[in-house]
Amino acid sequence: MSVTKKDIRGFSVLELENYFKEKGEKAFRAKQVYQWLWQKRATTFDEMSNLSKELREFLQENFSINAVSISEMQISKDKTIKCAMKLHDNYVVESVLIPQDKRMTACISSQVGCSLTCKFCATGKLKRMRNLNADEIFDQVVLVRDAAKEKYGASLSNIVYMGMGEPLLNYTEVMRSIEKITSQTGLGMSAKKITVSTAGVAKMIVKMGEDQVKFNLALSLHACNDEKRNQIMPINETNSLDNLADALNFFYDKTGTRVTFEYIAFKDFNDSLKDAKELLDFSRRVKSKINIIEYNPIDDGEYQQTSPERLDAFTQFLLKNGVIVNLRRSRGKDIDAACGQLANKNKLADELSIPKK
Repeated sequence: MSVTKKDIRGFSVLELENYFKEKGEKAFRAKQVYQWLWQKRATTFDEMSNLSKELREFLQENFSINAVSISEMQISKDKTIKCAMKLHDNYVVESVLIPQDKRMTACISSQVGCSLTCKFCATGKLKRMRNLNADEIFDQVVLVRDAAKEKYGASLSNIVYMGMGEPLLNYTEVMRSIEKITSQTGLGMSAKKITVSTAGVAKMIVKMGEDQVKFNLALSLHACNDEKRNQIMPINETNSLDNLADALNFFYDKTGTRVTFEYIAFKDFNDSLKDAKELLDFSRRVKSKINIIEYNPIDDGEYQQTSPERLDAFTQFLLKNGVIVNLRRSRGKDIDAACGQLANKNKLADELSIPKK
């Protein structure tokens, strides 16, 4: 009878120590294994050269290492890199490397598909198959980091949880992945270089405040009245703007971290000066800064990119009223790697027929 092996990276170092003690092994072996898994990123037990052959064989018989691999890599004309990441069960997620003058940013996924149905987002049209484990999220970061070094000779500087999925609906594993990324037994990155983006799950924003997280928070806002936001983001029906404002203020009180509002400007929908005034009013309710984002059209064509003139007028209105505003230009549009475009348009996903909603 076959025995299902447990993924060894799902164990804490203390759990591994206890396991080894029960099996008559020395407890310090757990720390050696842990270092191989998280710092040296071993993907097989054979690589763990300071363990005895017998112990390596024992680990192989009882555990698995469900490592992620890159099945396809596309490079944009602007040097953005999109990676199709193959998981151990053959599901696929996409991760992106965004090179800029002073930054090298990894955009990573937290779910296979997405739990939500935002109307303007290609990922929202994919069925959510499952949440990613912390080690799968960690692997994405390592693989994108390696791509940055190989292709551009640069180190990874920032991480954004803005890929496929809603991170706050996979809270435990996302938090575990950040713990590993920031730990000195992991990648040792600063939490201030990490941003988690949410469509707006008020109770989980409150929980982040209670947990006093150290990383940055971004809210995908895109409209500042409930009627309009309900149209494009059904999650707003159960997480109203008033509820989100309360949750964000609680988050700021507990963490001292200013939230970033992400605002995509859609043609003739939310790009007027009236919309800018609503955004200004909402931003004054919460300690915040604003990223205005160019829209990247998706296949259904329901929403379109606003004109440069309207985008400039919108941005200038906010700036003149003392708001901290950044205008984010799209990157990687030619390979469907830009914000909102991740929809598993890759060979492996096509072969596996990843389902749509």
